[in-house]
Amino acid sequence: MRRSEIESLDPARRHWVPTVVSPERNWAASPGCRRGARFLVDPRTLRPSRDAFETFDSELACLAWIARHRSELGRTLYGVSLRPVPLDRWLLGLD
Repeated sequence: MRRSEIESLDPARRHWVPTVVSPERNWAASPGCRRGARFLVDPRTLRPSRDAFETFDSELACLAWIARHRSELGRTLYGVSLRPVPLDRWLLGLD
């Protein structure tokens, strides 16, 4: 899914996304970013993204996806923890 497609999501349901926060300025996974920058995770590349992401129907489903891709995510997002967050809260900067 792309950020431009958000309007196609069912607003009556909660959508969960895997997120990550940059641990430092100019983080190797996202050169040029600031410390604390928030990112979604691109399901294709398993890298930080502001545009491409995958939604899940529950926090548990999102956690299961993170667990399934743990080794690959550990290589592309070294040194940070991934967290499932409701998409609406992420978009508003609340989580």
